[in-house]
Formats: sequence, structure tokens, C-alpha cells
Amino acid sequence: MDLTKRFLEFVKFDTQSDELTNMTPSTPGQMEFAKFLKGELEKMNLEDIVLDDNGYLYATLPANIDKKVPTVGFIAHMDTSPDMSGKHVNPRIVSNYDGNDIILNAEKNIVLSPEQFPELLNYIGQDLIVTDGNTLLGADDKAGIAEIMNAVEYLQAHPEIKHGKIRIGFNPDEEIGLGAHKFNVELFGCDFAYTMDGGAVGELEFENFNAASAKVKILGRNVHPGYAKHKMINSIRVANNFIAMLPRWETPEHTEGYEGFYHLVGIEGSVEETVLTYIIRDHDRSRFESRKRELEHLVRKTNMEYPGCCSVEIKDQYYNMREKIEPVMHIIEIAEKAMREAGIEPKVQPIRGGTDGAQLSFKGLPCPNIFAGGENFHGRFEFVPIQSMEKASQVVVNICKIVAL
Repeated sequence: MDLTKRFLEFVKFDTQSDELTNMTPSTPGQMEFAKFLKGELEKMNLEDIVLDDNGYLYATLPANIDKKVPTVGFIAHMDTSPDMSGKHVNPRIVSNYDGNDIILNAEKNIVLSPEQFPELLNYIGQDLIVTDGNTLLGADDKAGIAEIMNAVEYLQAHPEIKHGKIRIGFNPDEEIGLGAHKFNVELFGCDFAYTMDGGAVGELEFENFNAASAKVKILGRNVHPGYAKHKMINSIRVANNFIAMLPRWETPEHTEGYEGFYHLVGIEGSVEETVLTYIIRDHDRSRFESRKRELEHLVRKTNMEYPGCCSVEIKDQYYNMREKIEPVMHIIEIAEKAMREAGIEPKVQPIRGGTDGAQLSFKGLPCPNIFAGGENFHGRFEFVPIQSMEKASQVVVNICKIVAL
């Protein structure tokens, strides 16, 4: 099947994940999509196809050479971000993009403009798949799934390209940090793997944030406001003071590169109780630990003024995979060579986020991240150039060839 047609078919599935359900997969649409993909893999006559009860899908393209070479895997996630709806995605193709504004939705005046998104100018003359402004697109990471399947189909059609055993893994719930939790590394059986979950062409990543979530709970005391003097404790106002105590420049909107941050992602409150939800991120492990201690310090400081009112629950989510990749840097060199053979200059950079590969690396499967080609993930301005998806698929093919040399 044509790569573009395959991708457009995939984005029809509503696979938005949900961290509140406590199920795996977290939403039924993901299992529906997994079953569809299983059928597609069966049509491709792949082997060892397994779809488990948690929505993890595995398959094998057998080796076509006799000599023993490493088994390499390619992984992508089926869910889309909870940040915006992925239901009734209505994509369209902007052919031969001319560098001007793209009207996504005239009725709502939603415009994808190079003035706000200058990276658009990198794709003049290319064919962009965009949204209608009402949903995200889903290139994160259905582009990755389509690219992997397209690469496998290409290898099947060209038996003259020699390769070892290739494993495919598609998993749910990456966007809520749970994609690798129930991934069966032993069943997958790879020497190393790559997630196809990066952004623009050339991205190659083996460093990511150390990550934690934090819930700060503030208990107030509600009494009649007419008689509240020296009695009321308004938890919303206490929460506001807590927020203000964190450094204002150490937030996502003020950081880049290796700079970490505190990110307030949610507030639910009343006079009686307020809950602040944060995520904590830093590439450096010592600074990461320091950030967690700072939140605990601010809780103690708040309790000095309002005894017993404030508490925090901090949960580590994932760690920087660099320490697991450095001993096997040849897998980075393989990816770099594969990109250069596809006419791409590798852009090795830290991920300002997470990837299933980080958790998989700590589970014993070294797993750096390669570009899938999309831009502006998690929102209505998401787009993916068709040429970028084609390049990503070509890189997968090249890696398979190089590993077999």
C-alpha cells in the first residue's frame, strides 16, 4: 500500500490515550486500531504476529540471509496525545507548498502561518498533510507506524536487499508515559531497536529528560466570608503563593536545549482544597533530584505558615537513556550511516521530552529515537511532509541493510 494512503487510513482511528482510566490500553480505540494493524500485518504475511491483552502488537520479518547478524527492532506507538482530540481527524494534502499561510479552517479563522511556525519554510515545494483545525493530526506516531510498515513491505518486494531478522513492535499509551511499562522485551527478542517517534528529518536522539510528576495538595479552611477573619484559610490563595515561589524562568516557555523546568499542567481548587499538578524535567540527574527536593522544601515552607495544610506526592516517570546507550554507541553510528545514505545529515540532539525508548533502554533494550517527520505535535497545527515520511521509511530500510553487512 502507498505510504501516504496508509497514513491517511491510520489517522481515521481515534486513539487518544487517557491517564485517568487505569487500564491498558487506556482507551478502547487503541485496541481497535491494534486489531486493524494485526490484520494488515497478516496480509503482509509476516510471522510471529502477537497481539496481547494489553494492546501490544509484535511481528517478525524473517531474515533472508544465512549468516548470524543482530536482530534489530523498530517501534512506534498507536496512541495520540490527550492534549487535543484525535476524533474525526479530517486531513488534507497541501501539494507543492508555496511558503504562504495555510488556511486550515476559514470559518474559525485557524491559520497555519510561517510567521508563527517558521519551520514551514523548510518545506517549500513539498507536499504537506495538515489538519482542518479541529483536531490534531496524529503523525505522532501514526507516521512512524506507516513508515515501518512501508519499509517492511519494500524489503519484501526487494529480496535482493539482504537483511537479518527484523522485529516490529507497536504499543499503546506512550503519550501518558506508559508505553513501555508492559512491553515484553524478552518476547521482542532484539539486540537493539529504534523508536520511530522523532520530529523533523534528520533527528537522532539518545538523550532525553529525566522525568517526574508531582501533585501538591493544599488543604484550606472554609468559613462564612463575613466572619472569616483569622479563621479562613483559602487554599486557592495559598496555592497561588506556592506557584509564585518557583523560579519563573524555569518553565517550558523560557527554556531550551539541556535546560530543565517545572511545568504546572493543572489546577483544581476551591477554598477548601486545591491540587496543583506539575511535571519536573531535567537532562542532568543531579539537577533533576535537586528539583524534586526544591518542591519538598517549598511544601515545608508553606507548612511553616499554614501548619499541616500542604503535602506533595512525587513519582518518577522515566530517566535519561544516555547512560544505557553510551556503552553501545555503534547503534547510533548505524543510524547516522543509514541517514547519510538516504541523503540526510543527522541532527543528534537531546529530546526535550520522553520516548518509549528511554524506558525500554532501562529494561535492557537499547533503543534510541529516529525522526518520523512530523512537526507541531499535540495540537491543531500539526503537519507532516510526505517527503519526510518517505525519508524515514528509507532510513529504516538502510538500517536493515547495514546491520546485515
